Order: sequence, then C-alpha cells, then structure tokens
Amino acid sequence: MQDVAKLAGVSVKTVSNVVNEFPHVRPETRKRVVNAIEKLGYEVNFTARNLRRGRTGLIGLALPELKLPYFAELADSVIVEAEKAGLRVLIEQTNSDRNREIDVLHGPLRTMTDGTIFSPLALGPEDIRLFTVDFPLVLLGERVFGSPNDHITMSNVEAAAAATRHLIEQGRTRIAVVGTHPGEVVGSAALRERGFRRAMGEAGLPVREELIRPTGLWHRNTGAEATDELIESGAEFDGVVALNDTLALGVLHSLHSHRIDVPSQVAVIGFDDIEDAAFTRPTLSTVSPGRQQIARVAVAMLEDRVREAATPLKDRLPVRHLYADFTIVERESSGAKTPV
Repeated sequence: MQDVAKLAGVSVKTVSNVVNEFPHVRPETRKRVVNAIEKLGYEVNFTARNLRRGRTGLIGLALPELKLPYFAELADSVIVEAEKAGLRVLIEQTNSDRNREIDVLHGPLRTMTDGTIFSPLALGPEDIRLFTVDFPLVLLGERVFGSPNDHITMSNVEAAAAATRHLIEQGRTRIAVVGTHPGEVVGSAALRERGFRRAMGEAGLPVREELIRPTGLWHRNTGAEATDELIESGAEFDGVVALNDTLALGVLHSLHSHRIDVPSQVAVIGFDDIEDAAFTRPTLSTVSPGRQQIARVAVAMLEDRVREAATPLKDRLPVRHLYADFTIVERESSGAKTPV
C-alpha cells in the first residue's frame, strides 16, 4: 500500500480510503490511486475489507426451481446486477418445499450472506409472521403480501388482461386458459386467471369454463397434457392464454401433434418472455414481465437495507413495494402482423 501511495502522490490513509470505497475522496485523487493500483498490480484483500465493514460481500438468492427457464434467467439477471455492485451471489434452490423455504428465513443462509432476495412459493399469507427476520430481505413474487420487507412483483392481473386483449384484437372469441390452480387465492396462477376473466368481461365475451384448464406444475409436459385433454374433449377454441411460456411450449407441441395450425386455427400467447420464446416455430407471443427491472431493483433495495442495518429503525427507509413494468411481445403464434 505504501508503494501505491508513493506512486499516486498521496498518503497511505488516502489509498486505504479509496480501497475501502469511502465516499469522501476527490474524483481526481481516486483516479490517481486507481491508476497506481493497476500499474503496480496491487490486489485488494476483499476478505479483510469485508471483515472491517462487517460484511461478507455475498448476497443470497433463493428461488423455487432453476430448471424453469424464467427462474434461471432471473438468476442470471440478478448475478449481473450484483456484479455491478461488487457483490457475489449464493443461490439456494427451494424446489417450492415449505421446509426449505422456512430454512431460507431462519437457517444458515442468513448468517452466510449480507442479505437475501427470496421468491417463495410454498409459504403464503398464513405464514406472514415468519417473514419478520433480523437480516436484510427483499421478496419477489405473489405469495406473500403485507410483510415488513421490501417487495417486488409482476403486474400479473394487468399483464394477463393485456395478453388476453391481444388475442381478442386478433379476432379470437373462444379463448382457453392453460395453467390455472383451482382454489388458489394468491399466487401467479390466480392473479393471471383474474386478469384473463377481466379482459373477457370487458370485451363482452363469455368465459367458457370448459376451456379453463388447470395444471399442477408449470412445465412443458403439463401444458401439453392439458391441451391434449382440451382437444380430445371436443371443446371448440380459437385462442390459448398459457400462464407461462414453459406451458405455452407444451401447448404448441400438442397443437402441432394434432395438426392444428398456429395461428390460423388457434392463436397462442404465453407469459415470461423466456429466451426460447423467440426460437419456437412459430415464434411465441408473450408477456415480458420486466425481469431485468426486477433484478436491478431487487439488488438495489437489498443494498439499501444492508447499508442501513446499523441505523435505528425510526431512521430507516419505509417498506417499499414495486410492481414491475410489462410489455406485450407480439410474435407469430398470435398472428401478429409485425412479429418481434
């Protein structure tokens, strides 16, 4: 460090301030120190720096199922945003298991990291007390509302309504839904079904209950099986709203297997805008739910909470709740004239 100080023409204390990212250093001084560090090949001891700060430099990311493309792509986006903040990400897969999700809140992950971004699926409103924790926590998703934590969620109702309207605008009137969860009150499936029903009602179109097809997990095979059953029932339909893109891939497979043309006979739209959606045949129309925004804001919110961990409660930021922006991505499967 003394060699860096000598080359930069500053004190050792100033070099220490730059290395430890203290804000009160003039930009031109910081630049000289950084240039000296690079020229001399000086390596910062991040472990020592984090110990002085009382931080690990790690954040946790707890997600339900990484083999689902949406969550894999979300993890990638969070890692990119964390790297911009000089952080590493420790990923925990819960498999939507209740005990594993409780372990995220009260197990070892909280002691290994500075804070956690968590998307619960097994826990629900009845478990709200479990979310009162003693570490920085940012929630994602639709299972838990009203907790004392920052929360980012998709605009599920509005986005599903917009997806349904898109099919209606293509002239579709007998629209099926694939992926519902009967009896669910909160959660993505319930909210997206609500959006579908809202759009149909606003258009003066009946919701035909025989076209509402539940599935368990949102996988390709369950989407295909639900569509097979729909076709084999003899019910007539000219559009499908799949509640996520993975289901939609199964829907397309089933329609193709039954020699039903997409989009001339049946138009299809999904939800999530996963990478595969742009490479199906036909390409898949979908909802882009703001994944990059969710990742960026989640990391920023968590950083805020980590920084203020030693701040008295009365002086901390209020709890924040953000609905991410969404867009309809028009592609070939819905008959869009100018597919993206």
